[in-house]
Amino acid sequence: MADKETLTQQIYRDLKQRILEGRFSSEDMLTERTLALESGISRTPLRAAISRLEKEDVISRLPNGALMVREVTVEQLLEIVQIRRLLEGAAAAKAATRAITPALLASRDAMRAYAEGGDIAFDRFWLDDDAFHDAVAHAAGLPLLATMLTEMRGIARRCTITRTHDRFDQQAREHLDVIEAIATNDEAAARAAMERHFDSVRARFLAWLSRT
Repeated sequence: MADKETLTQQIYRDLKQRILEGRFSSEDMLTERTLALESGISRTPLRAAISRLEKEDVISRLPNGALMVREVTVEQLLEIVQIRRLLEGAAAAKAATRAITPALLASRDAMRAYAEGGDIAFDRFWLDDDAFHDAVAHAAGLPLLATMLTEMRGIARRCTITRTHDRFDQQAREHLDVIEAIATNDEAAARAAMERHFDSVRARFLAWLSRT
């Protein structure tokens, strides 16, 4: 039983990662048979993994049994940005009342490299962006928030407009402003810097929409 549960978990992670990376889109029609053949696995653990993704609203099953990745709308994306602005602004302020953590120092080094500019692959930056927001939440002593952010970021990543550019120097500088405010124990500046970051994220999405 333990081996079967482990295999299901592995399949779940693999499918979800492929969806997050855009390798399956909302326009793709998937079937259990095709997925089983691609993965070289039996249908039993695959169905369990698919069932979990259905419960998370990542995929849906059509009446004919085919599977489709659920589309994340722009409205949902902007709602996530708004929620995160409130939660992470408060987290940054709280983190500024505590000692800066090794994870934030490591994130500062990573963001300094990005701030120099250049073309960076989306998925590479996304991992370091994950690490930054996770580090702020943990620096604030809010591990539950970090878990919530993982879920919200997973939803946002499935919206196609999050993948519309590969220059991240501006975002990196915004992250650095947050980290520097936390490092100097300036609560108000940390909150304001994080809120500006999300205002900028929202503005970038809206600017993209105006061009479509």
